[in-house]
Amino acid sequence: MVDILHRVGVVAPIDDVYRAVATPEGIAAWWTTDTVGKSEVGGHLAFRFGDVGGFDMEVLELDPSGRVRWRVTDGPEEWIGTEIGWRLDQRGEHTIVQFTHEGWREPVEFMHHCSTKWATFLMSLKELVETGRGRPAPDDVRIGDWH
Repeated sequence: MVDILHRVGVVAPIDDVYRAVATPEGIAAWWTTDTVGKSEVGGHLAFRFGDVGGFDMEVLELDPSGRVRWRVTDGPEEWIGTEIGWRLDQRGEHTIVQFTHEGWREPVEFMHHCSTKWATFLMSLKELVETGRGRPAPDDVRIGDWH
């Protein structure tokens, strides 16, 4: 198994970053505007990206002290069964975001694409919590044929 790993520091309180990654409204402001579901352990979230499809996830963990974890239950075959996690740590005026997308069976080309897209969306998250405005899909950075 292989994983996607990213780290970014944002100038924002941990509570603001937690809300941005733990609630459908927060996620819709930096990842995709088409985000719906219940933000509770055992709840399900659905993320859609227009004509390119989307993902359904089960919420596994919500801890306001700095942990969020989801399991992919539907979407592209390569994503199903993988887990997405957020670990947040307040360090002075910065919140450090450690992001993981774990459990890929092999490092296929689509995984490379997704790693780059996650990086662009993490920068969108950074913009959201620092300035009040992110770049969620459909207004995200385009990087190729999978968007």
